[in-house]
Amino acid sequence: MLQNNALLAQLKQQIRSTTPRVEGVIKATEKGFGFLETDEGDSYFVPPPAMKQVLHGDRVAAVLHEEGEKKSVEPDTLIEQGLERFIARVQKRDGRLAVVPDHPSIKNVLKARIKRSLDESTIGDADWVVARLVRHPLKADDRGFFTQIDELVAKADDPAVPWRVTLARHALEQECPDAGDDWPLRDEGLERVDLTAEPFFTIDGEKTRDMDDALRIVPRAEGGWDLSVAIADPTAYVEEGHAADLEARTRAFTVYLPGQNVTMLPEQLADDLCSLWEEKERPVLACTLTVHADGSLGDYRFFAATAMSHARLAYDRVSDWLEGQGDWAPADAIGEQLKALRDLTEARSAWRAEHALVFKDRPDFVFDLDSAGNVLDIRTEERRIANRMIEESMIAANACCADLLSEHIGHGIFNVHRAFEDDKAEAAQEFLASQEIAVEREALTELPRYKELKRELEGRDDAWLDARLRRFQGFTSMSAKPGPHFGLGLPAYATWTSPIRKYGDMVNHRLIKRVLKGEQAPAEASLELTEQLTERRRLNRMAERDVKDWLYVRYLTPAAESQETFDAEIIQINRGGMRVRLTANGATAFVPAPMMHSERTKVAIDDKEGRIQIESEERYKLGDHVRVALIEAREETRSLVARPAE
Repeated sequence: MLQNNALLAQLKQQIRSTTPRVEGVIKATEKGFGFLETDEGDSYFVPPPAMKQVLHGDRVAAVLHEEGEKKSVEPDTLIEQGLERFIARVQKRDGRLAVVPDHPSIKNVLKARIKRSLDESTIGDADWVVARLVRHPLKADDRGFFTQIDELVAKADDPAVPWRVTLARHALEQECPDAGDDWPLRDEGLERVDLTAEPFFTIDGEKTRDMDDALRIVPRAEGGWDLSVAIADPTAYVEEGHAADLEARTRAFTVYLPGQNVTMLPEQLADDLCSLWEEKERPVLACTLTVHADGSLGDYRFFAATAMSHARLAYDRVSDWLEGQGDWAPADAIGEQLKALRDLTEARSAWRAEHALVFKDRPDFVFDLDSAGNVLDIRTEERRIANRMIEESMIAANACCADLLSEHIGHGIFNVHRAFEDDKAEAAQEFLASQEIAVEREALTELPRYKELKRELEGRDDAWLDARLRRFQGFTSMSAKPGPHFGLGLPAYATWTSPIRKYGDMVNHRLIKRVLKGEQAPAEASLELTEQLTERRRLNRMAERDVKDWLYVRYLTPAAESQETFDAEIIQINRGGMRVRLTANGATAFVPAPMMHSERTKVAIDDKEGRIQIESEERYKLGDHVRVALIEAREETRSLVARPAE
């Protein structure tokens, strides 16, 4: 018997070695068939019978079949599973247990068993669970798909489903950490300057509880300003290596979701002992820095202190007052500071526009929810003068931190952003050349030259060009070594102004304190830590996006039923159609190609160029502003479908 199996395996290997084969990733369709897409960009048809042996996302090797000009493949070797740990809904039918993955391209009903430590009676039909794929038909000795349910996430009727499911999907914590109630102030051997009499103030959102920055500004007689930034000091309570510190290191960031925050530190620290509440003395790490009249930075000094906020202010009220609106007014001592901070902000913004780079202002979209998580409204919050005042103050303070750590220690937690990674710089250069923009390679990889190029491109005010160029651009990452931040146009950038909500800022606090005490710095942060911080930030942003997508679908279902129209911007074009962002509320919707013309063959989509032709005439391109009508809101995939309104 064993000899026969060996001969059979040898025969199969001989057949494989003489049969044309391809390797790629499976892409499923709603109609039962699929495609195998290779790394080279080729696509091969996978017939329905063969699709029953694979799942969307599987990387496989397959036999290539050719009949004339028709090519199809039959997967026979699993290289990498596309589905490992996943979110699913339970399906109970006639005593049989199965799960359906919560994935837009996987609708397979997969047989399941429940982990022994779980009570099967607590898991019902349509409940949300975490499951793992433990058997796959293309694995040796596996006859079919089989899964194990590892965790109950939420009951089917739980109003918190969008939050619980999303956090579980990204393996993020569901609750704030609990690390005891006793938090004495530690003796760190630091002399703290008493700033409690100085009229510091905070500016935050109306509902913010974890207030980590307070400001004090004094105009200089010769022009310019002395800005003092007092930052909450959680490391005054949390020793490195403490259970709360290790938990914060794991979480890396506070997760901010519509209607729910999951804090990095225990709430008693994040929202109480460390938060800079009005009229409460707090330990802080502070920096006083000089901003010259032209907006350039001068000398700075870091020090430990005890401070007290004399006024808790809100963005909108401050903006209204500075713009001469509303009936609210601050106390005189605070009002004069607000005017000075406004002037500093304008000077600093002008300096950065000329010598560094500034982001374009984009509105924030705020979800108003009731106690059950239903969306009552989605408001647009523009980045007004008060928002910019805090933003400019924090950027200046963080630039000082980067300089201090670079000069005195040589390492820390830095935000590094290269506009174009080396492997994409050549392609970006070729693209710009195709647009008759001749640039040298250095303009894409060296900060001084890039700033010149960026200003030139912004002067063109070409939304399509900006959108196309983003395909070649890199992402911000955390680094233990100083490096340029191309997005800000700064040679180095290290944040320390949000230690309540960012673990990297806690690391930088400890390093700054080492400098203040004249102690030798520890070894630089490991690559493991910086990669973890980068990855957790990515997961947090994905979680925020996913919850918003879920709430958008629920909120806009009536609009889809009535086919309400909206102004929108085209943000992505792919082979199937275009994705747009609704200007009124920030929701994204997909416009399928068949919705653009009754005859699909008359729609020509160039996804690489980001352009769409209809009947041989260009109709849409990236960055265009269009009018669309919502036609469908699909909660099962958290997606909106639209059609052109014209």
